[in-house]
Amino acid sequence: GVAALFVLAGADFLAVAQLLIYVGGVLILLLFGVMLTHRADRTDSQQANIVLTTHVNHFWGTVVALAIFGGLFWLIVHANFLILHGPDDVIDPAVRSTTLRQFGIHLMTTHVWAFEVIGILLLMALIGATYLAVKREK
Repeated sequence: GVAALFVLAGADFLAVAQLLIYVGGVLILLLFGVMLTHRADRTDSQQANIVLTTHVNHFWGTVVALAIFGGLFWLIVHANFLILHGPDDVIDPAVRSTTLRQFGIHLMTTHVWAFEVIGILLLMALIGATYLAVKREK
């Protein structure tokens, strides 16, 4: 498709961006399709199991969130950030000339706060969309 044409033209960042936007659009479409689909009403036996299921889901959700947080924290603490600012003679000239590598280094050093703010903004949008899609019982 278009991403392959971008690769052939030497615009590797645009190719990756094209793929990520396409995959992200399909993912969001599926997510909203699942969230907005009407569910059948629950029977009394299913309603009785909701309390137990909710506690189990909260427990495992907390365990998974803490595991991910711990893994990312360990990764950040043990990361070698000096390789981003090393001398230019260590980096191969062929690798140095790629646009994606230059863009990634520039994004993760100079514009890292903008990148993080955009990530938090997108997370808030997903949480808000989930909140709006959930059927609240009165």
